[in-house]
Amino acid sequence: MAKGRYTRLHGRKWSTATLVFSMLFMLSVVILMLLALGIVSLPVSSDDSPPNDLSSFRRRIVERSDGLGNREEQWTEVLSWEPRAFIYHNFLSKEECEYLISIAEPHMVKSTVVDSKTGKSKDSRVRTSSGMFLRRGRDKIVKDIEKRIADFTFIPVEHGEGLQVLHYEVGQKYDAHFDYFLDEFNTKNGGQRLATLLMYLSDVEEGGETVFPAAKGNFSSLPYWNDLSECAKQGLAVKPKRGDALLFWSMRPDATLDPSSLHGGCPVIKGNKWSSTKWMHVEEYNA
Repeated sequence: MAKGRYTRLHGRKWSTATLVFSMLFMLSVVILMLLALGIVSLPVSSDDSPPNDLSSFRRRIVERSDGLGNREEQWTEVLSWEPRAFIYHNFLSKEECEYLISIAEPHMVKSTVVDSKTGKSKDSRVRTSSGMFLRRGRDKIVKDIEKRIADFTFIPVEHGEGLQVLHYEVGQKYDAHFDYFLDEFNTKNGGQRLATLLMYLSDVEEGGETVFPAAKGNFSSLPYWNDLSECAKQGLAVKPKRGDALLFWSMRPDATLDPSSLHGGCPVIKGNKWSSTKWMHVEEYNA
C-alpha cells in the first residue's frame, strides 16, 4: 500500500512539473512571435555605454504617417533626471521645419520677457532674438504637430500655448531663466507652466546650444564636450539639430517648482538658429 501511494504522489509531481514547463515554453513562443511581428519591442541602448546608464537609454518609435513630409528614424533619449529632460530625435520632418519658418519669418518682431512684478511682456537685453506666436490650431500642419506633442508628452493640446517660432542671428542669445512663472498674473491663465518642448528647426554651425547650468551630473565626460562653445560648457548642453525636440519639465512629479530647470540659449557664433517653443500648463490654457 505504501508503495502504491508513493507512486501516485510521484506521478502527480511529475505531471505538475510537465504542465509548468509546457506553459513556459508556450509563453516563450508567443513572445518570440510578437517580437517577430513587431507588435512589441525591446529598448535599445548605445553600444559604447554601460548597460545600466539611463542617460543613454533609447526607445525606438514606430514611424507615423501624420504630418508633412517623411521623418527619419525616431527614438527617445533620456538626457537628465535633474532636471527631467528628454530628446525626441527626428520629431519633425525637414518639410515641417521649413514650413514653420516660412509662415513665421514675415512676421518676426523683437522677443520680449515676462516682468515678474506685473506679469506683462517687456523688452530686455537678456533676450536678443526675434520671434512670433502662431495661433493654436492655425492650420492642419500646425494641428498635426500639436497633436504629436500631446501624444508624446501626455499633456492635452488644450493645456498648451500656441507655438512660438524664434530666430537667433550671430551674437544673439537668451540668458539663463526659468520657464515657470513667479507672478500671480500669469498663473491665473491656465495655471503654472508644467513643461516646455523646444523644437530645433535648423542646424547651427557653431554655438546656439541650449544649456542647463543647474543640472546635476558630470558633463565634461560627454563625447561631444570638446565641440561645445564655452557658454555651453557651463552645464548640461544640447546642440541644435534640425528636427530634434527637447522636452524638459519645470515642475517635479510632486508639483513643486524645479530650480534645476534653469536654462538658457547660448550665443550663436556661426550660422543662424531657428527654433519653435511650446509651453504646457497644469490647467487648460485659454489663449
